[in-house]
Amino acid sequence: MSTTRTTARTHWVAIRAMLLFTLVLGVAYTLVVTAIGQLALPAQADGSVLRNADGEVVGSALIGQSFTDAAGDPLPEWFQPRPSAAGDGYDAGASSGSNLGPENPDLIAAIEERTAQVATFDGVPESEVPVDAVTASGSGLDPHISPEYALQQVARVADARGLDEADVRALVESHTRSRDLGYLGEPTVNVLELNLALAQVGD
Repeated sequence: MSTTRTTARTHWVAIRAMLLFTLVLGVAYTLVVTAIGQLALPAQADGSVLRNADGEVVGSALIGQSFTDAAGDPLPEWFQPRPSAAGDGYDAGASSGSNLGPENPDLIAAIEERTAQVATFDGVPESEVPVDAVTASGSGLDPHISPEYALQQVARVADARGLDEADVRALVESHTRSRDLGYLGEPTVNVLELNLALAQVGD
């Protein structure tokens, strides 16, 4: 009888502990963290979504997008991102790099092909094509390009849209983000944010 009571008491203590920790860690903690996120950093907590001029959600500032036609060819009126190895390109459900080493013949061939394509598309010598224009990021989702690659595309975008190159260049410069804390990383340009601003100029 004593053993039965001890077992029952032990089970009841375990059940109460489980219920308590479920409420504290599974419910209360979640609500507190969510509330802090919504109050302190609401945009980041909601996924850093970006909207067009009509208020429609068009993507996230954290995930790149392709700007191509139905055949997969890059559209000259838009700034182009770096290549992506995630699924069919910028697939958030298949984040991945190519996982090919720098001496892999397939990677070397792909880079050479991309370099020729980008040079022709932007009307520049192959020697001037920035490395990020022809290589994918480790995640395959990087939304940023270098200021050098963005500026290389200015003439093409301006010509396709009938805009003044100086205006498009100023747009790139205004969307160039400097190094974090002034020394971490490299300056970057978010392609989706830049294209959204470009669309408003076109309107």
